[in-house]
Amino acid sequence: MAIPPYKSPVRNAYDIVIVGGAVIGSSTAYWLSQAAGAGLSILVVERDSSYEFSSTALSTSAIRQQYSNPINVLISQFGVEFIRGFRERMAPFYPDEPSPDLGFKEHGYLFCIPPEGVEAARARVDMQRSLGAHTVFLSPGEIKERFPWVNVDDLGGGSWGAEAEGWFDSMGLLNGFRRAARAGGVHYIDNAVTGLEVEGGEVVAARLSTGERIACGTLVNAAGPRARLVARMAGLDIPVEPRKRYSFVFASATPIPGRMPNVIDKTGTFVRPEGELFLTGNTPLDDGPADYDDFAICHEEFEERIWPALWHRIPAFDSLRVMQRWAGHFEYNSLDHNGIVGFHPQVRNFMFANGFSGHGLQQSPAAGRAVSELILYGAFRTLDLSPFGYARIAANEPFLEEAVI
Repeated sequence: MAIPPYKSPVRNAYDIVIVGGAVIGSSTAYWLSQAAGAGLSILVVERDSSYEFSSTALSTSAIRQQYSNPINVLISQFGVEFIRGFRERMAPFYPDEPSPDLGFKEHGYLFCIPPEGVEAARARVDMQRSLGAHTVFLSPGEIKERFPWVNVDDLGGGSWGAEAEGWFDSMGLLNGFRRAARAGGVHYIDNAVTGLEVEGGEVVAARLSTGERIACGTLVNAAGPRARLVARMAGLDIPVEPRKRYSFVFASATPIPGRMPNVIDKTGTFVRPEGELFLTGNTPLDDGPADYDDFAICHEEFEERIWPALWHRIPAFDSLRVMQRWAGHFEYNSLDHNGIVGFHPQVRNFMFANGFSGHGLQQSPAAGRAVSELILYGAFRTLDLSPFGYARIAANEPFLEEAVI
């Protein structure tokens, strides 16, 4: 049974205060508690412990290795390893009940490639395979042979993740992180950070919406789409903003036979099975910054853009009925679509864990581990995420990820 969070902090000072208790913040809390045990006091401040509007809860809960940047391939490989072993890893924290099975569906991703993109796609596949990924490039004929329901007339080919790609239970991952962190002594409160006190180049305290002042040794910004607001409390700025994404679950009068992957059309529309239904979404035409509290759904997005793209790519989708729809927020890094992980050079104890641009859920196991390593040891001990450091933000030098959905 889940333990409800406190409304107020148990103490007035903590070694580490994490702002944001969704998947990045809770992964960080989990790794810190596992490495440090009871030696550190850790507080996670989550403004809505129901997670009703969190990016974690509203995500499409998928993981892939088909990236343009090698470090993102490696991050996802660890994510797959973590997800596959999640039940065993969490077992000690569920002594009286079964530990969670994340229901990982390794159906793969199929990226539909236009003729002009074949050369670049082949190069990405070669890079991914050199790192141990199972991606293969398929000609239009090979796509048709494997997935006969795909229209390949306007394609130059496709890249397909034959394994170690798919989708899983996002809230199962988050709840496991939270439960394990709390078992390790981490305190969670249902509250909001409204201000930060900075003295002598360090954050010395966080102020809460309920009026408390919490002294801290390290402040971790894991606030998701609200990351920029937290950074500004310390007089800092990062190019991270909320971007709306619409998700639609629909029924099709015509079933899709066989094992259907997550199909990424060249228009940017994606579709994958969701039980006997299907989940779809896209990048909206109006893809500017959203208001932090705007979760209104654009119903026309499905009728006017998504359905035509689906029908063209998968002609069997000629008779569809939307069953469910919602809007969620990406924490979009407008500089280069990659995460920002590391301390600020001037506000020395301010840690960024932000800007994952829709990849935060799948990157959370590696990102939380990396943040914990920097805090505990002052350096990365596993994956070297130094290219994600803040220095590139200050220099306005993108570390670009091109394969963003």
